[in-house]
Amino acid sequence: MAQTIARLEQVRHQYGDVVALDGVSVEIRQGEVLAVLGPNGAGKTTAVSLLLGTLTVQSGVAEVFGQTPGSQAVRARRGAMLQISGVAETLTVREHISLFRSYYARSLGEQRLLSMAGLEELADRRFGKLSGGQQQRVMFALALAGDPELVFLDEPTTGLDLEARRRLWHEIRQLRAMGRSAVLTTHHLEEADALADRVVVIHRGRVIAEGTPAQIKSRSAGRRISCITEIPLERLSMIPGVARAAHNGQHTEILSSAPEEVLRTLLEMDRSLRDLHVSGAGLEDAFIALTQTENEEAA
Repeated sequence: MAQTIARLEQVRHQYGDVVALDGVSVEIRQGEVLAVLGPNGAGKTTAVSLLLGTLTVQSGVAEVFGQTPGSQAVRARRGAMLQISGVAETLTVREHISLFRSYYARSLGEQRLLSMAGLEELADRRFGKLSGGQQQRVMFALALAGDPELVFLDEPTTGLDLEARRRLWHEIRQLRAMGRSAVLTTHHLEEADALADRVVVIHRGRVIAEGTPAQIKSRSAGRRISCITEIPLERLSMIPGVARAAHNGQHTEILSSAPEEVLRTLLEMDRSLRDLHVSGAGLEDAFIALTQTENEEAA
């Protein structure tokens, strides 16, 4: 098993009477991408803030490289790409990269950072003149300026086109190949599925699932059925073995724990059913199934 380089252990954190984290334990290992997933308000931001050292631990343990998360020694070895940047709009991309590189005793080269984020043609443009997606790419470069051993990536591909998104995916994989570690928080579950070695799902301030993407997906209802049918969603939801049914454009998508029986019923109910596809459940299906189960148990 790879070395643990950062951890939360039995952390409890409150904002007044609101419990944000309730006994959360998470570890980050060397050379892995860890995806931290959860609905809005689940406690993800609090967990990451404790690991960044921007929040003080109230109860439990938070360590990065065996030290206090916000210490100077830790900050020199980790990077962060956050949604709130505070980056000056009047400086150029090149000036920002030069400035951030100067903060570190060890840093990546300017051209390397521009290349990693696909910013070569934007190097002399002012930050405030960039599109939202271009600004995201600058934030990615700045997070890597100090050649970090651990980088926190909060919604890193928001606003990016497909090409830029795939480029960042490639660079994140390259970091892992070099033995670096990354903590990824994202609402794009296909992104977590594509990049993460392990996934932690936080809901209502507790860890409700942890494992590889394949292990997490195995906890979903089973198979996804996609088809064009005239059967109303209300009737579909009443079929035994149907966990969830929803429209996706002209198609209806059904999550089922008993796909063979459901398929037979569908064909009996709708002889005009067409464009039928059956596939394995995705990470999004597992995520919804896990959080729905927790909501039902809480209710």
